[in-house]
Amino acid sequence: MRRATLSACALFAALAAPAFAQTAPDPAAAPAQAAVPTASRNGREIYERFREGLADPTCEAGVSTRWRQHFATAPKRLATHGDDTLPLFGYVVDALREAHLPTEYALIPFVESGYKPGARSSAGPAGLWQMIALTARNHRVPIREGYDGRLSPVDSTQAAVRYLKTLHGMFAGDWRLTVMAYNAGEYRILGALKRSGQTARNAKPEQLPGLSDITQAYVRKLHALSCLMEQADDREEWLRALDRPVPRLQAVTVPDDVADLAAWSRRSGHDAAQLQRLNPVFAGGRIGRAGGARAPVLGLPATAVGAVDGGATETTAVAAAPLDSAAGAAAAVTTSGDASAATAAGAEPRRHTVARGDNAWTIARRYGVRVADLLQRNGLAANAVLKPGQALLIDAPAVAP
Repeated sequence: MRRATLSACALFAALAAPAFAQTAPDPAAAPAQAAVPTASRNGREIYERFREGLADPTCEAGVSTRWRQHFATAPKRLATHGDDTLPLFGYVVDALREAHLPTEYALIPFVESGYKPGARSSAGPAGLWQMIALTARNHRVPIREGYDGRLSPVDSTQAAVRYLKTLHGMFAGDWRLTVMAYNAGEYRILGALKRSGQTARNAKPEQLPGLSDITQAYVRKLHALSCLMEQADDREEWLRALDRPVPRLQAVTVPDDVADLAAWSRRSGHDAAQLQRLNPVFAGGRIGRAGGARAPVLGLPATAVGAVDGGATETTAVAAAPLDSAAGAAAAVTTSGDASAATAAGAEPRRHTVARGDNAWTIARRYGVRVADLLQRNGLAANAVLKPGQALLIDAPAVAP
């Protein structure tokens, strides 16, 4: 990402129509998020939110063959247990959906950094979104001695979404012009529109003059990645690999008494090695300050659950178990304060017979329970394959009064 990012207001006013031609689907139509997010969600939920947010979900046969081959490993990385890509991808998809932006933009870090928060280029760009220092500073990313916010997925994603939001409006909601501007800078794209006599509303991006091959190929790269995902979901084994609990990453401001990532991993229950990989901005793991405030950490917050003691419910801080593993799924059990955790005394717990096409996520959603609870109650690992005819316990056993 090599560009300066000052607004071209006069030129924009002449070229960009006010209507948004290719906006993302209305997020209001997407499933509502819980007021207090859980520590995990099913990987298929992340994928479905991505697919629902695409501006251009169509894939013609043979489209972008070269770039499909180039990025062929991307779906595999999403499906690989222990890889950080799916949790990070979910974090970016969430940020884009909240900003009412197309989820094609969630594919940019695949192109720019391979979804690696600590990626650096010898030419200067750094981080998940490969921003140059000027772009980062223009979009309020703190960069100072000992803290380069481009290496923070929180700081850099917030800045990237702000920048994409600006470009998306500037180019009439056309995601193709937006990503070309992200790559080359808005001045170049606005200039190309002017030279060709086009406006943002009726532009044919592939016919814009004077742009580099890299910029022209940017749209094809992202569309190829999108089509690879669509192709992958035709394979049942790929969907089964996504059907697992995945950490729901959030920006967390840790308490002042937590000095480093190791201490936060012990308190939050997050895997220490993963926490360090997700936050390369903290050299040596020490959590510093950015712009005078405590720098945000990307990870799991410490959760609070109701603990019952002698009939009285007491809220107790506990660690959220790492949930991208079978052990984490088994550990994530609900408490008696959750209406779905146990049936009333004397009531018959619900059961479900697995039908063809069922998976843990779809069954859990049908009955309003968490995937982790469903797996734990039936002694199943996170990557368990359900077989038609298999009987599953939906509710926890009844508790005697």
